[in-house]
Amino acid sequence: MILTLVGVSHGMLQDLAQRSQGSGGDIFVRPPESSLLSNSGTMPEGVVNLVRSIPHVAQATGTLIHPVGPLEYITGIHPEEFETISGGFQYLQGERLKQPDDILIDDVEARSKGLHAGDMIDLGRKWHVAGVVASGKLSRIFADVATLQYLYPPSGRVSTIYVKADNSANIDPVFGALEQKLDGYKIYKLQELTSLYSVDNLPLIKPFTSVVIAIATIVGFLVVFLSLYTAVLERTREIGILKALGASPGYILGALLRETVLLAIAGTLVGILMSYGTKWLMTTFVPTMPTAIMQDWWPIAGLIALVGALIGAIYPGLKAARQDPIEALAYD
Repeated sequence: MILTLVGVSHGMLQDLAQRSQGSGGDIFVRPPESSLLSNSGTMPEGVVNLVRSIPHVAQATGTLIHPVGPLEYITGIHPEEFETISGGFQYLQGERLKQPDDILIDDVEARSKGLHAGDMIDLGRKWHVAGVVASGKLSRIFADVATLQYLYPPSGRVSTIYVKADNSANIDPVFGALEQKLDGYKIYKLQELTSLYSVDNLPLIKPFTSVVIAIATIVGFLVVFLSLYTAVLERTREIGILKALGASPGYILGALLRETVLLAIAGTLVGILMSYGTKWLMTTFVPTMPTAIMQDWWPIAGLIALVGALIGAIYPGLKAARQDPIEALAYD
């Protein structure tokens, strides 16, 4: 459970970072009221022309994001501008945006919903899937920005401006000029933005992960407690024989704790193998929620399993160590 949760959260953030890199922009401009992962907030499209006027800006284009469901949104683009700055789409099916109701979807979205070029899809209104493109270019669903501005007023607004410098050496001067001209706007360099896509920068995911870890520890404690308590009852005669042969309470307790450690290690290994199975299941049935294999968390998950198991083993172990050998031998 821990490895799956951490894998999904990190996988989705890594996917966001990779798709941001696929936009081709060196610098990103967001509205003053926006946050890192929020799709809210827009700015006048005229800001794009202001950005283009800055020396060493080779290209700049605005996009408009419109949410159509939980964790799903359409990105409005100027097709020619976006393809120029991003390096262009790789078309797997269909063709470019031509009609106002056309959309492009990436191969992940197509696989998730079983769509092909030419199909119709309902995303609050009917859209025509003009083409399927390779994933990795900013979004999973694209439409012409003019259509989104018309359908979802106010018009003439964009959510993000992607800026390409004429040379990598000029990224810092362009960034400084943007900060001077666009006071209050959120401006990020590509490397800075992608580095911010981490669990530590999201206020809800980290506490949620801590809660799940606490629940997993409690569940591990209860499972081991019930298992060993039952095992002690079932092995009462065997424990009585060992004590009659001279086994000390420490020996009995140590034997049960060693068994607990082995169970915790075996459980951790099974959990690691299951995380690969979960990744396959998510990739196959929910491809829009990528899952990462978090090898850094393997020792942490193992330690959590071990601590929960040892805590759960204390009472059954002490009960077994304190048993009277005569009563144990008479136990039926």
